Amino acid sequence: MAKVAIVMGSTSDWPTMQQAAKMLKSFGVEFEAKVVSAHRTPNLLVAFAESAADEGFSAIIAGAGGAAHLPGMIAAHTHLPVFGCPVKSKALNGLDSLLSIVQMPKGVAVGTLAIGEAGAANAGLLAAQVVALQDESVRDAVIAFRKSQTDTVLASSNTLELDE
Repeated sequence: MAKVAIVMGSTSDWPTMQQAAKMLKSFGVEFEAKVVSAHRTPNLLVAFAESAADEGFSAIIAGAGGAAHLPGMIAAHTHLPVFGCPVKSKALNGLDSLLSIVQMPKGVAVGTLAIGEAGAANAGLLAAQVVALQDESVRDAVIAFRKSQTDTVLASSNTLELDE
């Protein structure tokens, strides 16, 4: 079975990035989560990115805050799809992370998600959709998830009233 890598620059990013892991787990997608810092472990970053395909990964989810170089640097060293998750920072509430990840130069693609937990969860969903291209059980789980979302909305009242 294909697997997905979830990497982050620091263990402090795990509360956000575990949302990607939870999403992948819900679809039955195998994943590995680890800390790979663009600035503190650059040689580890290169070794990880260059060997990710040979290690059986189908996609990489990379979460980073602040300068947020991790997703782009990984994308520079692999042909696998990379999904960048901006982690909220204390200084600029994640806007710095978002701008850093989304402004990739032409030819080095990173799919950038929303800031924070929603973005991490959606990165997990996108990675599952990549795996679903080759794995029928994951495809069925993704389709069932989407149907469940639709059913939930349709089952709720579509008439809204003011609270008195």
